[in-house]
Amino acid sequence: MSGGRIGTGQLEAAGRALAAEAARFAAMGWMRGTSGNLSVVLDRDPLRLAVTVSGLDKGELTSADVVVVDERGVAVPDQPRPELVPSAEAALHARIAAVTGAEAVVHVHAQAAVLAGHWYPDGVPLRDLEMLKGIGRSAHDETVVVPVVPNSQDMDEIAAAFEPRWDGRTPAFVVARHGMYAWGRDLPQARHHTEILEFLLTFASETRGPR
Repeated sequence: MSGGRIGTGQLEAAGRALAAEAARFAAMGWMRGTSGNLSVVLDRDPLRLAVTVSGLDKGELTSADVVVVDERGVAVPDQPRPELVPSAEAALHARIAAVTGAEAVVHVHAQAAVLAGHWYPDGVPLRDLEMLKGIGRSAHDETVVVPVVPNSQDMDEIAAAFEPRWDGRTPAFVVARHGMYAWGRDLPQARHHTEILEFLLTFASETRGPR
């Protein structure tokens, strides 16, 4: 699809996959109300992503509840359903995809991320945990720091804070008092990274030392 228009079949398949993953995360309690958003890359030349729409219950999405956005997170012309509005965080999804090479991005409001960001505002240190292998890091003799960035309603500000803190390897970061972003080479891997990070961040919060 390089340089071309996104096909209806491609977009429907992406929407179906995003709806299924959103329902899974909603069932876990990580997308309460209408919170959270997911995306997959449809094309990279130019960059185009399918992003879940704003304001809908993520446990009830259908394959049609997605919007195609460009590298700025802006809805492109000729949408199948032009009345739909992409998530306000679509711009950050696009930046993550561009900077990290991710093909899918997950943003959830898991409480573990919010708590870990509260206790470790300079980054969440993780070490000697077997589950670190699930995000491509060593289970021993390496300290992995999950970046924590200040919350903002300006996605450019969050992106600008995230990029210098990212080590180029850890597929996630925490937005303080908000939630976390995780990503992968496809939606299943992005889901696995999200689930593993939730476990690791829970551990970090529950084993923190005295303050």
